[in-house]
Amino acid sequence: MIYRTIIICIGLFLISCNSDVQPKPKAFLRLEYGVPQYDTLSLDCPFSFQKNTNSKLSKQDNCSLNLDYPSMRATIYITYKPVKDNLTNLLRDAQNFTYEHTIKATNIIEQPYLNEKDKVYGMFYEVDGNAASQSQFYITDSTKHFITGSIYFKVRPNFDSIYPAAIYLKNDIRKIMETTHWK
Repeated sequence: MIYRTIIICIGLFLISCNSDVQPKPKAFLRLEYGVPQYDTLSLDCPFSFQKNTNSKLSKQDNCSLNLDYPSMRATIYITYKPVKDNLTNLLRDAQNFTYEHTIKATNIIEQPYLNEKDKVYGMFYEVDGNAASQSQFYITDSTKHFITGSIYFKVRPNFDSIYPAAIYLKNDIRKIMETTHWK
């Protein structure tokens, strides 16, 4: 009888400890960034534009700039090159640079930019998928100045994870394009 009670207790113990695995509902990490504030960047360079005050500027050689966003672990790289009978090569290089991402990109959307008043012409590229850069652009006045820019994250590209930050920085790149003035 005592053996029967012990066996029943052990059996109940083993049965009661069995827990079914419950799938967790799908959820997404909610990352929100504050409303950006912009100020005009004025350096000893042949251009100026408005930059996000949340970015940290570091000037490189020949008026090339890095805008670092430490909280997002991202950088917008801006490269300046003077135009000296090499506009065709500069345009080709900028376009080829963007289309190198087609290996990982699911889509690349081209959006022309035209500002006749300030003589700023260019192209904005939105890159979808797990590419290394989610947004790129180039702008020029077609005679003297050429600027390229691209966003890179300091993490392995996973489009779903970086999407909120990519959208935020895409808007900053557009602001740079729209507020660029040649000196």
